[in-house]
Amino acid sequence: MKKIAIIGGGASGLVAAIAAARTNPQAQILIYEKKDSAGKKILATGNGRCNLTNQDMNASYFHSDNLSVVEEVLQKFGYEDTIAFFTSLGLLTKTRGNYVYPYSDQASTVLDLLKSELDRLHVKITTDMTVTGISPTSHGFTVLTDHQKQKADAVILACGGKANSKLGSDGSGYAIAKELGHTMVPVVPALVQLKVKNHPFAKAAGVRTDAVVTAVCHGQPTASDHGELQITAYGISGIPVFQISRYIAKSLYLKQDAKVNIDFLPAFTEEAFFEFLLKRRNGREQMTCADYLLGIFHQKLIPRFLEQARIRMHTLTGDLSDTQIKSLVQVVKNNVVTIDTTNGFDNAQVCAGGISTEEITPDTMESRYVRHLYLAGELLDVDGICGGYNLQWAWATGYLAGTAAANDISSDR
Repeated sequence: MKKIAIIGGGASGLVAAIAAARTNPQAQILIYEKKDSAGKKILATGNGRCNLTNQDMNASYFHSDNLSVVEEVLQKFGYEDTIAFFTSLGLLTKTRGNYVYPYSDQASTVLDLLKSELDRLHVKITTDMTVTGISPTSHGFTVLTDHQKQKADAVILACGGKANSKLGSDGSGYAIAKELGHTMVPVVPALVQLKVKNHPFAKAAGVRTDAVVTAVCHGQPTASDHGELQITAYGISGIPVFQISRYIAKSLYLKQDAKVNIDFLPAFTEEAFFEFLLKRRNGREQMTCADYLLGIFHQKLIPRFLEQARIRMHTLTGDLSDTQIKSLVQVVKNNVVTIDTTNGFDNAQVCAGGISTEEITPDTMESRYVRHLYLAGELLDVDGICGGYNLQWAWATGYLAGTAAANDISSDR
């Protein structure tokens, strides 16, 4: 009986196992999972609701040193294929905007259905099993674990990157792939919070506010996003920060200057906000500056803005010069904070970087260096923005790898 070993019981590994078992029911398929249960990271996705995929699915929402591979993978297994796959498991879905979720709004539903299908297909999951190496042989592979050795005709590496190690992704898959001849694009945290040096908004921790954030790397604006900015005691967070964090992380990795420009009032141009403040001052000359920005910003932000504009809280608006008002406008519209570091791999949703996609065949995910070795999921140098894109990559690459592995070993003589 032909054997397929799948290293990693996360999103890509579980789908790879189902695809392989459906393609070749005679094959023996074994998932090696180092944690005490498979799919833990799935439970954490979408704030526990599991944002499965996105109706607006194309390669422009991903990052890689070789983006053409993403385009080819999505052509082979795109949004419609993901919906069809989960429908085949019995999952009903719903949308919020273009974001797709299980109808139950529970990530546990997704994991339960995946495990149920694995049981139906007689796929075995071995937990608490760490794979330490893979050795190619004349007839396949020897899978080395901390407990034993196992033979396999094909191996699918789906053991994740380094993000959120408590859920199983500790970067061990990179070492295995490198030992088999593969090379890496440097790995940094992505979709992660940022720590601010000499944080000027630390006293406003807990505030959520609409803003545009722009990554300024080595002096150059690199990427921007608009949404709800969250201010923390150590720095900044929220989806727009996550979206630009990969660029900041790469800049820090290269030991370059990394800053974030924050526009706290994106609905106004600088000129319009200046005119607004001038009009607001008329007839309110006896109002203190502490009250001048009420009705516009969260009360915790107001003293921080005034402090940076070097305006005292008790100063009367009638005593403000136009130059001071322009300074206040600049603080609100062009606030630049220096990033000290990211919040690390353990708090990142995904990684940027990984095994080079130039070294795999995109329609099968097979290694170009080792026959019957397949790579899938976050292990590869591909990361998407928030919105279901990283799970789409996991489902797609897992499905392609599992299908190809099952077909290839069945055709071997």
